[in-house]
Amino acid sequence: MPTNPSQPEVIMTTEEVLAYLQVKLRTVYRLIKAGKIPAVRVGRQWRFRKGDVDAWLNAERLNRPPVIQTSADAVSPRPMPVGRPRVLVVDDEESIRELLSKMLAMAEYDVDTAPDGRTGIERLRQQPYDLLISDLKMPNVDGIALIREARHLASSMPVLIITGYSSEQSAIEAVNLGVTGYLTKPFRAPQVLAATARAIGD
Repeated sequence: MPTNPSQPEVIMTTEEVLAYLQVKLRTVYRLIKAGKIPAVRVGRQWRFRKGDVDAWLNAERLNRPPVIQTSADAVSPRPMPVGRPRVLVVDDEESIRELLSKMLAMAEYDVDTAPDGRTGIERLRQQPYDLLISDLKMPNVDGIALIREARHLASSMPVLIITGYSSEQSAIEAVNLGVTGYLTKPFRAPQVLAATARAIGD
């Protein structure tokens, strides 16, 4: 977008965008992922050009039917959430990855998968997710290390852990890292979908 060289470019933080648009953090993540609002990651935070935010907001208003306002609600319409929740599934067992991916896709989640913790960390660094589902026991980079890195990259992202031993020491450590819940093998679709919905807040 061309800018006026006589005016300095306004850069906004994530918190400023949330307050400006009056939307939830998950909505902003979806807009970034969908390419609706360009953003640059700086450390753990995102930075936005106000011109890009305004351009998206204006486009949203133009695409909406006119809103009849009264004196009591004479404010601009709030942008509605767009896109679908994005989930990252990390497990070294291909059958588990495929099973969870199919279950979640049928429930209209966008799902990415990774075969190990190292790949999972790379995915997390590339784009934001609404939920991480990870096995605990994986070769090389295990689930605990993955969760630690996830907390470093996105401290508020909910995490579900997959384990066959809900009482094992690593599960206790995962709880100490603030995981949202468990998926204990073997699991069924209702269990998976209910835990996912609770974690994301749908």
